[in-house]
Amino acid sequence: MKGVILAGGKGTRLYPLTKATNKHLLPVGREPMIFHPIRQMVASGIDDILVVTSKEHMGEVVNCLGSGADFNCTLTYKVQEAAAGIADALALAEGFARGARICVILGDNIFQTSIRSHVEAFRKQDKGARVILKKVADPERYGVAALDETHILEIEEKPSAPKSSFAVVGLYFYDEQVFDHIRTIKPSARGEYEITAVNNAYIAQRQLQFDIYEGQWTDAGTFESLIEANRLLSDVKNVIE
Repeated sequence: MKGVILAGGKGTRLYPLTKATNKHLLPVGREPMIFHPIRQMVASGIDDILVVTSKEHMGEVVNCLGSGADFNCTLTYKVQEAAAGIADALALAEGFARGARICVILGDNIFQTSIRSHVEAFRKQDKGARVILKKVADPERYGVAALDETHILEIEEKPSAPKSSFAVVGLYFYDEQVFDHIRTIKPSARGEYEITAVNNAYIAQRQLQFDIYEGQWTDAGTFESLIEANRLLSDVKNVIE
Protein backbone atom coordinates (compact mmCIF):
# COMPACT_ATOMS: atom_id res chain seq x y z
CA MET A 1 0.00 0.00 0.00
CA LYS A 2 1.21 3.49 -0.86
CA GLY A 3 0.43 6.74 0.92
CA VAL A 4 -0.88 10.06 -0.43
CA ILE A 5 -0.90 13.24 1.65
CA LEU A 6 -2.95 16.11 0.25
CA ALA A 7 -1.47 19.38 1.45
CA GLY A 8 -2.62 21.96 -1.06
CA GLY A 9 -5.39 24.53 -0.86
CA LYS A 10 -5.22 28.19 0.07
CA GLY A 11 -5.86 27.96 3.82
CA THR A 12 -8.09 31.04 3.66
CA ARG A 13 -9.75 30.32 7.01
CA LEU A 14 -6.35 30.62 8.71
CA TYR A 15 -5.38 33.93 7.10
CA PRO A 16 -3.12 35.84 7.91
CA LEU A 17 -1.10 32.87 9.24
CA THR A 18 -1.26 31.40 5.74
CA LYS A 19 0.05 34.63 4.28
CA ALA A 20 3.36 33.66 5.87
CA THR A 21 3.45 29.96 4.99
CA ASN A 22 1.50 26.93 3.83
CA LYS A 23 -1.12 25.82 6.36
CA HIS A 24 0.46 22.39 6.64
CA LEU A 25 3.75 23.86 7.84
CA LEU A 26 2.15 25.61 10.81
CA PRO A 27 3.17 24.15 14.19
CA VAL A 28 0.93 21.56 15.83
CA GLY A 29 2.26 20.40 19.17
CA ARG A 30 6.04 20.19 18.80
CA GLU A 31 6.26 19.82 15.02
CA PRO A 32 5.02 21.20 11.70
CA MET A 33 1.52 19.93 10.98
CA ILE A 34 2.53 17.87 7.94
CA PHE A 35 4.85 15.70 10.04
CA HIS A 36 1.76 14.13 11.62
CA PRO A 37 0.28 12.31 8.58
CA ILE A 38 3.76 11.14 7.59
CA ARG A 39 4.36 9.67 11.05
CA GLN A 40 0.90 8.07 11.02
CA MET A 41 1.59 6.35 7.71
CA VAL A 42 5.09 5.17 8.61
CA ALA A 43 3.85 3.82 11.95
CA SER A 44 1.24 1.86 9.97
CA GLY A 45 3.77 0.27 7.63
CA ILE A 46 3.39 2.69 4.71
CA ASP A 47 6.77 4.07 3.68
CA ASP A 48 6.30 5.13 0.02
CA ILE A 49 4.44 8.44 0.21
CA LEU A 50 3.38 11.15 -2.26
CA VAL A 51 2.86 14.72 -1.02
CA VAL A 52 0.59 16.92 -3.19
CA THR A 53 0.81 20.64 -2.48
CA SER A 54 0.34 24.01 -4.19
CA LYS A 55 2.87 25.59 -6.53
CA GLU A 56 3.13 28.62 -4.23
CA HIS A 57 4.51 26.54 -1.36
CA MET A 58 6.16 23.53 -2.99
CA GLY A 59 9.66 24.85 -2.30
CA GLU A 60 8.94 25.37 1.40
CA VAL A 61 7.37 21.92 1.76
CA VAL A 62 10.26 20.14 0.03
CA ASN A 63 12.79 22.12 2.07
CA CYS A 64 11.00 21.10 5.28
CA LEU A 65 10.56 17.39 4.48
CA GLY A 66 13.40 16.53 2.14
CA SER A 67 13.70 13.00 0.78
CA GLY A 68 11.86 11.38 3.69
CA ALA A 69 15.04 9.94 5.22
CA ASP A 70 14.33 11.69 8.53
CA PHE A 71 11.02 9.78 8.71
CA ASN A 72 12.29 6.38 7.44
CA CYS A 73 10.27 6.70 4.25
CA THR A 74 10.56 7.81 0.64
CA LEU A 75 8.79 11.03 -0.32
CA THR A 76 7.66 12.03 -3.81
CA TYR A 77 6.09 15.40 -4.65
CA LYS A 78 3.43 16.68 -7.05
CA VAL A 79 2.12 20.21 -7.66
CA GLN A 80 -1.61 20.97 -7.76
CA GLU A 81 -1.82 23.94 -10.11
CA ALA A 82 -5.13 25.27 -8.75
CA ALA A 83 -7.28 24.57 -5.70
CA ALA A 84 -9.95 22.56 -7.54
CA GLY A 85 -10.92 20.11 -4.81
CA ILE A 86 -9.70 16.97 -3.07
CA ALA A 87 -10.52 14.63 -5.94
CA ASP A 88 -8.65 16.89 -8.36
CA ALA A 89 -5.57 16.72 -6.12
CA LEU A 90 -5.90 12.96 -5.73
CA ALA A 91 -6.00 12.50 -9.51
CA LEU A 92 -2.35 13.59 -9.57
CA ALA A 93 -1.44 10.40 -7.69
CA GLU A 94 -2.38 7.98 -10.49
CA GLY A 95 1.12 7.63 -11.90
CA PHE A 96 2.57 7.30 -8.42
CA ALA A 97 0.08 4.60 -7.39
CA ARG A 98 0.69 2.42 -10.47
CA GLY A 99 -2.20 0.13 -9.61
CA ALA A 100 -1.39 -0.19 -5.90
CA ARG A 101 -3.89 0.44 -3.15
CA ILE A 102 -3.57 3.84 -1.51
CA CYS A 103 -4.10 5.39 1.90
CA VAL A 104 -5.02 9.07 1.58
CA ILE A 105 -4.76 11.58 4.44
CA LEU A 106 -5.70 15.24 4.28
CA GLY A 107 -2.68 17.05 5.65
CA ASP A 108 -4.66 19.09 8.19
CA ASN A 109 -6.32 16.09 9.88
CA ILE A 110 -5.01 15.21 13.33
CA PHE A 111 -5.60 11.79 14.95
CA GLN A 112 -4.48 11.48 18.55
CA THR A 113 -4.05 7.70 18.29
CA SER A 114 -2.65 5.41 15.61
CA ILE A 115 -4.59 4.74 12.40
CA ARG A 116 -2.89 1.35 12.03
CA SER A 117 -6.04 -0.72 12.76
CA HIS A 118 -7.83 1.02 9.88
CA VAL A 119 -4.89 0.43 7.55
CA GLU A 120 -4.92 -3.26 8.47
CA ALA A 121 -8.69 -3.49 7.95
CA PHE A 122 -8.28 -2.20 4.42
CA ARG A 123 -5.40 -4.59 3.74
CA LYS A 124 -7.87 -7.42 4.47
CA GLN A 125 -10.66 -5.91 2.35
CA ASP A 126 -11.13 -7.67 -0.99
CA LYS A 127 -11.80 -4.59 -3.11
CA GLY A 128 -13.33 -1.13 -3.12
CA ALA A 129 -12.82 1.72 -0.71
CA ARG A 130 -12.96 2.40 3.01
CA VAL A 131 -13.73 5.65 4.85
CA ILE A 132 -13.45 6.63 8.49
CA LEU A 133 -16.33 8.22 10.38
CA LYS A 134 -16.36 10.29 13.55
CA LYS A 135 -19.38 11.54 15.49
CA VAL A 136 -19.11 15.34 15.65
CA ALA A 137 -21.06 18.25 17.07
CA ASP A 138 -20.98 20.27 13.82
CA PRO A 139 -21.55 17.79 10.96
CA GLU A 140 -22.61 20.55 8.57
CA ARG A 141 -18.89 21.39 8.18
CA TYR A 142 -18.11 18.00 6.63
CA GLY A 143 -19.24 15.25 4.32
CA VAL A 144 -21.94 13.45 6.34
CA ALA A 145 -22.79 9.76 6.13
CA ALA A 146 -26.36 8.44 6.18
CA LEU A 147 -26.16 4.93 7.68
CA ASP A 148 -28.13 1.79 8.21
CA GLU A 149 -26.88 -0.93 10.56
CA THR A 150 -24.02 -2.08 8.32
CA HIS A 151 -23.66 0.23 5.31
CA ILE A 152 -23.25 3.84 4.31
CA LEU A 153 -26.28 4.67 2.16
CA GLU A 154 -25.15 8.10 0.99
CA ILE A 155 -22.62 10.81 1.77
CA GLU A 156 -23.77 14.43 1.52
CA GLU A 157 -21.21 17.24 1.32
CA LYS A 158 -21.64 20.02 3.92
CA PRO A 159 -25.44 19.59 4.27
CA SER A 160 -27.58 22.29 5.85
CA ALA A 161 -29.75 19.57 7.42
CA PRO A 162 -27.42 16.62 8.19
CA LYS A 163 -28.96 13.13 8.19
CA SER A 164 -26.60 11.99 10.95
CA SER A 165 -23.83 13.25 13.22
CA PHE A 166 -21.20 11.04 11.53
CA ALA A 167 -18.67 13.05 9.57
CA VAL A 168 -16.37 11.47 7.01
CA VAL A 169 -12.92 12.48 8.24
CA GLY A 170 -9.89 13.08 6.04
CA LEU A 171 -8.59 9.51 5.98
CA TYR A 172 -9.56 7.41 2.95
CA PHE A 173 -8.53 4.08 1.45
CA TYR A 174 -8.95 3.22 -2.23
CA ASP A 175 -8.23 0.43 -4.66
CA GLU A 176 -7.08 1.05 -8.24
CA GLN A 177 -10.62 1.94 -9.40
CA VAL A 178 -10.47 5.34 -7.72
CA PHE A 179 -8.89 7.12 -10.68
CA ASP A 180 -11.57 5.80 -13.04
CA HIS A 181 -14.21 7.16 -10.67
CA ILE A 182 -12.48 10.55 -10.52
CA ARG A 183 -12.62 10.78 -14.31
CA THR A 184 -16.42 10.39 -14.26
CA ILE A 185 -17.31 13.09 -11.71
CA LYS A 186 -18.34 16.67 -12.46
CA PRO A 187 -17.44 19.83 -10.54
CA SER A 188 -19.80 20.65 -7.67
CA ALA A 189 -21.80 23.87 -7.33
CA ARG A 190 -18.74 25.46 -5.71
CA GLY A 191 -16.60 24.51 -8.70
CA GLU A 192 -14.61 21.72 -7.04
CA TYR A 193 -14.12 18.02 -7.75
CA GLU A 194 -15.43 16.61 -4.49
CA ILE A 195 -14.11 13.46 -2.84
CA THR A 196 -17.70 12.88 -1.69
CA ALA A 197 -18.67 12.24 -5.32
CA VAL A 198 -15.92 9.62 -5.57
CA ASN A 199 -17.08 7.93 -2.37
CA ASN A 200 -20.68 7.93 -3.59
CA ALA A 201 -19.52 6.20 -6.79
CA TYR A 202 -18.15 3.38 -4.61
CA ILE A 203 -21.44 3.32 -2.68
CA ALA A 204 -23.31 2.84 -5.97
CA GLN A 205 -21.18 -0.26 -6.54
CA ARG A 206 -21.73 -1.40 -2.94
CA GLN A 207 -17.97 -1.32 -2.48
CA LEU A 208 -17.59 1.28 0.27
CA GLN A 209 -16.89 0.05 3.79
CA PHE A 210 -16.32 2.11 6.92
CA ASP A 211 -14.84 2.21 10.40
CA ILE A 212 -15.66 4.56 13.25
CA TYR A 213 -12.65 6.31 14.76
CA GLU A 214 -12.85 6.09 18.54
CA GLY A 215 -9.99 8.42 19.47
CA GLN A 216 -9.86 12.20 19.54
CA TRP A 217 -9.70 13.84 16.12
CA THR A 218 -9.87 17.27 14.55
CA ASP A 219 -9.02 18.98 11.35
CA ALA A 220 -6.85 22.07 11.73
CA GLY A 221 -8.47 24.30 9.14
CA THR A 222 -9.83 27.02 11.42
CA PHE A 223 -8.30 28.95 14.31
CA GLU A 224 -10.46 27.05 16.79
CA SER A 225 -9.60 23.62 15.37
CA LEU A 226 -5.91 24.54 15.09
CA ILE A 227 -5.93 25.26 18.83
CA GLU A 228 -7.62 21.88 19.41
CA ALA A 229 -5.05 20.12 17.20
CA ASN A 230 -2.25 21.66 19.26
CA ARG A 231 -3.92 20.44 22.44
CA LEU A 232 -4.30 16.88 21.13
CA LEU A 233 -0.72 16.47 19.99
CA SER A 234 0.80 18.40 22.88
CA ASP A 235 -0.85 15.91 25.24
CA VAL A 236 1.02 13.03 23.56
CA LYS A 237 4.16 15.00 22.60
CA ASN A 238 3.51 14.18 18.91
CA VAL A 239 4.12 10.46 19.56
CA ILE A 240 1.91 8.04 17.61
CA GLU A 241 0.65 5.11 19.70
